[in-house]
Amino acid sequence: MTNTWADVDSYVVDTLVGTEGSPALAANAEAGLPAIDVSPPQGKLLNLLARTAGARRVLEIGTLGGYSTEWLARGVGDGGLVVTLEFEPRHAKVARENLDRAGVGARVDIRVGAALDTLPGVAEDATEPFDLVFIDADKVNNPHYVQWALRLTRPGSVIIVDNVVRGGAVVDEQSDDPNVRASRELIELLAAEPSVDATVIQTVGAKGWDGFAYAVVNGPAS
Repeated sequence: MTNTWADVDSYVVDTLVGTEGSPALAANAEAGLPAIDVSPPQGKLLNLLARTAGARRVLEIGTLGGYSTEWLARGVGDGGLVVTLEFEPRHAKVARENLDRAGVGARVDIRVGAALDTLPGVAEDATEPFDLVFIDADKVNNPHYVQWALRLTRPGSVIIVDNVVRGGAVVDEQSDDPNVRASRELIELLAAEPSVDATVIQTVGAKGWDGFAYAVVNGPAS
């Protein structure tokens, strides 16, 4: 018998993750949203990271149908806040329904529009820095999103950027894929930015081969 990455994910879901959040995945599929949500183990990881960091304020760039948002909202707990940015109004509507159905809607502020257009408003409204930022939106703008994240966080905050390995293509310095080029630019930005310590963790599973950047803020952005 040959086991696959997806088989291992299924085992992990059955034994450790459970079905929490799965109604959102079903609702997203029924609404015809693209099947690009984080996997259940990845969602649980976001929840655990938020709890480990003691995050009470989370910024998410890229809501889709709110599956990852739900995990983060559970992580911040009662009185916590997730501000999540979504480009597509239809996706935001599905997300709002999912989050309200899950009982965490009061913890989530969904803002609709291009993130680079809505982020200035987030900055203007922010009364405190964000403890955690999760970036999972259009990949070509990831370097810009990280620059905004650095402005909106504090020493000790965590910044996570999904889908940076691109099936290994990130090592190809000659790639003409804009998503790969943006991943390389992002990683090089993190390497050059003295206000953060960062790494990249490769992942395999039901979503294939990819990975995420993980950064901790040390001080004010340069």
